[in-house]
Amino acid sequence: MILKKLVENKAKAVKAASLELYNLTAKKKNRLLGKIASILLFKSKDILRANAIDMENGRKTGLSVSLLDRLLLNEKRIEMMVAGIKEVSALNDPVGVLYDKKHMPNGLKVERMRVPLGAIGIIYEARPNVTIDAAVLCLKAGNSVLLRGGSEALNSNKALVTVIKKALKMSGLPSSCVEFIDTADRAAVDIMIKQEKYLDVIIPRGGQEMIRYIIEKSSVPVIAHGEGNCHIYVGKAADLKVAGDIVFNAKTQRPSVCNAAEKLLVHKDIAAKFLPAILKRLADYGVEIRADKAVRTIYKKAKAATESDWYKEYHDLIIGVKQVKSIEEAIKHINTYGSHHSDAVVSKDKNACRKFLREVDSAVVFSNTSTRFNDGFELGLGAEIGISTQKLHARGPMGLTELTSSKFIVTGSGQVRK
Repeated sequence: MILKKLVENKAKAVKAASLELYNLTAKKKNRLLGKIASILLFKSKDILRANAIDMENGRKTGLSVSLLDRLLLNEKRIEMMVAGIKEVSALNDPVGVLYDKKHMPNGLKVERMRVPLGAIGIIYEARPNVTIDAAVLCLKAGNSVLLRGGSEALNSNKALVTVIKKALKMSGLPSSCVEFIDTADRAAVDIMIKQEKYLDVIIPRGGQEMIRYIIEKSSVPVIAHGEGNCHIYVGKAADLKVAGDIVFNAKTQRPSVCNAAEKLLVHKDIAAKFLPAILKRLADYGVEIRADKAVRTIYKKAKAATESDWYKEYHDLIIGVKQVKSIEEAIKHINTYGSHHSDAVVSKDKNACRKFLREVDSAVVFSNTSTRFNDGFELGLGAEIGISTQKLHARGPMGLTELTSSKFIVTGSGQVRK
């Protein structure tokens, strides 16, 4: 009962605060973001000390290497948070923008206006940087936010929310514009997703089991951040050096994240030329190769891939490799086994690239570049609230515009309907 009241009160406070943010000017919002960035740097040592506690606890409880990487904060990652805040601050404020204007035959002027979503609930795991990204994007788009981070990052998130609340207070805004459920009790999530009276939308970020659970149980509308079973298809007209560099970057640069490549598909005509060098390069880095029979005849050190491998998001130094006979087979494989997140083609054949970009049903599709670029910061959004793999309201990295809705503005001069 105490936990239920705690979550309900925070949700109620966030809803009330959303009304104060609704009409906040872009200038005031940008000043607030500037204060968050400044305090974040000033308090970086306190934040890193809190994160060190979480890291130590994570090691003791046996968190995987990939989860520890997601949990880790250091000076560089704090600097990246600050850079993200500055990018968001520099972006145009979507709130209040009028678009899709038209004049009706009866003289009515019809327009649409961008408006905040309202009070947003965000549930996420392991990554404390999400605390800053989520709060900053929500605030710039005129939304209040209720945060519920993973228990493994509890101390880090508390320190980060303290920074945000200090900036809100200094800006003369209610501290409840950003609230944080500071308990490791998982029952808090069940209570939070039933706050339809106060929360306008829930955005979950984490594993598929958690996301499916929230979609099934929530009485608040959900925008889901999907898993990243991401593919790279190397076509028969690919520049093999370029392809090798892209595959290596997409798999190894940060294997624990959702836009890392998990599968490599290679056209049969270039497989014997391309695979030995790239698979040795990956293996030398520590990547485990799981491959189909055709690939294993070329690279004999690979393990046999199972049917379940083609569906898996590894979050680790593992890659599934398959030889395909055509671009059509590659596209069919991706649309069948992929998670509709990030998929790439590498080819000098422009027609093949256009076909891949058009027919692969994913949130972001790449031509001749790494899947690691599916990121709000990298795609010019400043930061992201998540990467939506669903099709309603938002798809792909969710930035400022995706955190708004719209309303119709209709202006007349005395017209009445006949």
